[in-house]
Amino acid sequence: MKTRTKLFCSCATSFGDPPNTHCCPVCLGMPGVLPVMNREAYRLGVMTAMALGCTINERTKWDRKHYYYPDLPKNYQISQYDRPLGEHGLLEIETPAGRKAVRILRVHLEEDAGKLNHAPGGEECSEVDLNRAGTPLLEIVSEPDITSVEEARAYCTSLRQLVTYLGVSEANMQMGHMRFEPNINLHVAEHGETFATPIVELKNLNSFRAVERSIAFEARRQLAEWDETHRTLKAAGKTTRGYNDDTGETFVQREKEEAHDYRYFPEPDLVVVTPEASWLEELQQTLPELPLAKKDRFVREFGLGEYDAGVLTATIEMARYFEAVAAASGSPKAAANWVTQGLAREMNERGVTAESEADFPVTASHLAELVRAVESGTINKQAGDKVLRAMIDTGRTAGEIIEAEGLAQTSDAGDLDRWIEEALAANPGPAADYRAGKKQALGRIMGHIMKASKGKANPRLVTERLEKKLSE
Repeated sequence: MKTRTKLFCSCATSFGDPPNTHCCPVCLGMPGVLPVMNREAYRLGVMTAMALGCTINERTKWDRKHYYYPDLPKNYQISQYDRPLGEHGLLEIETPAGRKAVRILRVHLEEDAGKLNHAPGGEECSEVDLNRAGTPLLEIVSEPDITSVEEARAYCTSLRQLVTYLGVSEANMQMGHMRFEPNINLHVAEHGETFATPIVELKNLNSFRAVERSIAFEARRQLAEWDETHRTLKAAGKTTRGYNDDTGETFVQREKEEAHDYRYFPEPDLVVVTPEASWLEELQQTLPELPLAKKDRFVREFGLGEYDAGVLTATIEMARYFEAVAAASGSPKAAANWVTQGLAREMNERGVTAESEADFPVTASHLAELVRAVESGTINKQAGDKVLRAMIDTGRTAGEIIEAEGLAQTSDAGDLDRWIEEALAANPGPAADYRAGKKQALGRIMGHIMKASKGKANPRLVTERLEKKLSE
């Protein structure tokens, strides 16, 4: 979660610092220390539950979840068991077959464990880094509504998009901001009955590719196991497996624990949280327009296609940037084309990514000026591409570059008519072909005009005047 400090102490949550430099007696689990809840983490968690349409619990409490692991210094994790932040929500996802609602069982907060750095060179030891211990985690548990690899990826991408829109997390998966733990089993129909295979939970998947490949492998493995053993969920229970990204295969870690194995009991050092109704109402009002709602509005208000609207709403930064360009240019469709095609192409070629609006290589107002120049006929599209590259390279405005490079199109009727007369005189054959019904012959005459004008003739006006001349 995007908080400056940990869930129950004031240690920083910064990433990549030297091991064990962000620790204190609280996150080290020393005797006699008392945790204090991070208010911002609680706010972000409740906001996420609201965005998912969950019922917000009037009372939230904390619980100790007991298990032993070397990077868990207290030998228990502070989590939420029977009183999570919110319950019974929905996340709408987009799949190849259309939109689908995935039910959300619960949303709760808990603290992260530390990290084990396994020693290189085959040494039989691991080093414990507790910088991450106590970092706030928001766990979102879905109901078993996802039925394919494609739906699983759509769910993961939609969830990542949601939390970044809300500002709850940067969701940088390479930095461990977001992890997925899918539960997988098959329903096999045989002899008029349906049998459920044992459930497998895959732990700590940190990329969409890993989610897709691990689920696909696990489905194949479970089907092969079913054909061999016919073991059912009722007979075999649950198992936890890891995933090897190099081999694309899963491997057994342990038998899956049930709730009673963790010996949950209320955390005695933290009070029950009872948010005021007025605070919840104020928080509800701060929710931004969510991704699918924004996409639908772009289609409805700006007349954009589904694909372009999806690209422009992929991130909150892209959506804000586009809306600024559209408003300043007065041409939403043209603005969409320049953002998704011209600007996106230049950014890809330069390896530029936009983590914020300030990261775009051209300001929204400057790109809007370029859009207006092309739409008004001041320059043509080809010149516009040249101007955009120069804007990125030099930081100058479109107007400055157009003037300095002499790129403005000519719309003067006298000049256009002179070039048309010269082209017709030089191309009597194509002119006769056009008058005979061969419309494609117009292209050769247009090419002559554009060459004679050094690309400055306004093609729209030239086409109109040339067609009129040829019809006389």
